Amino acid sequence: MQTITVGLASASADRSYPIHIGSGILNQVSLISHHLPRKRVAIVSNTTVAPLYMDNLRSVLESQGITCIPVILPDGEEHKNWQTLNLIYDALLASRCERSTPIIALGGGVVGDLAGFAAATYLRGVPFIQIPTTLLAQVDSSVGGKTGINHPLGKNMIGAFYQPRIVVIDVNTLDTLPERELRAGLAEVIKYGLIRDPDFFIWVEQNISGLLARNIPVMVEAIERSCRNKAQVVEADERESGLRALLNLGHTFGHAIENAMGYGNWLHGEAVAAGTMMAVELSRLLNMISRSDVERIRALYVRTGLPVHAPDLGMEKYLKLMELDKKVEGGRMRFVLLKRIGEAAVHSDIPIEVLAKIFPDRAVNA
Repeated sequence: MQTITVGLASASADRSYPIHIGSGILNQVSLISHHLPRKRVAIVSNTTVAPLYMDNLRSVLESQGITCIPVILPDGEEHKNWQTLNLIYDALLASRCERSTPIIALGGGVVGDLAGFAAATYLRGVPFIQIPTTLLAQVDSSVGGKTGINHPLGKNMIGAFYQPRIVVIDVNTLDTLPERELRAGLAEVIKYGLIRDPDFFIWVEQNISGLLARNIPVMVEAIERSCRNKAQVVEADERESGLRALLNLGHTFGHAIENAMGYGNWLHGEAVAAGTMMAVELSRLLNMISRSDVERIRALYVRTGLPVHAPDLGMEKYLKLMELDKKVEGGRMRFVLLKRIGEAAVHSDIPIEVLAKIFPDRAVNA
């Protein structure tokens, strides 16, 4: 098992927490029970993950005298909304959960975001534990404290920053992950190499076959290096006032794709991959990155089985949806662009005639 610490100590409180990564560690009850002093916990999962892992987790915890309150949600990005969030509140209230009752998120990014938002707001805050079971959640959404729900007008527009007490990543849960979701999760792994860690990008290029084959040592290293990169960014900028915005490479375009295509029709990682290629092409048009780097990035996405072409929504539709992006500031859209593989920066005031060239209905081979 490997452990990374997200260091969030301040003058008022130490909110640092560990990320444990290993094989079979869900059975190590002491990792979790240490954070359950009142011997009662609510476990939020969904209809896909609960049949796979809920019984085992409950039996491990109940063997230590911990009472478990299961909360099973419908599965899918389309359910990341107020109605599903209220199912969690209903269960917590019906069971008379108190401020000392932790919430465990057992599932992927949607479960983690919903359970985390519920933890942040129920009784104005209860302890929160992340047990991510998808690759995307393990390398990205379970770390850093972003929680929330989607709105019909925009993705993740309603939420809160709320850090977990602990993140437990058991790579064995990836054995049951559908192939499409595994590939989508790799989009976030690749992102860390693109924005800040060129050596990691090279490592992914060299090990993509092992990742797709779910080789455990290779997967553990990918998750560990991804989490370490994200932890360093979160430690420097917990609430996305500057550096943390770089983690959104491809997300401005990607969120627009997810919204326009209907939440769940394009997986998040698929939309991020296509959105990243749009951002990379924009970077090239602005003479920030070389054509050879663009092709190298495209080649890795193709090898990973991720889309490299965005859907043709029309430029006007893209711009309308992108205006709701969280990085919009002072009415100006801000884009995460690449200077080279391993170095990113946020830019605004992109000339519209340049921006227009990257949309599918207006693309040119400049």
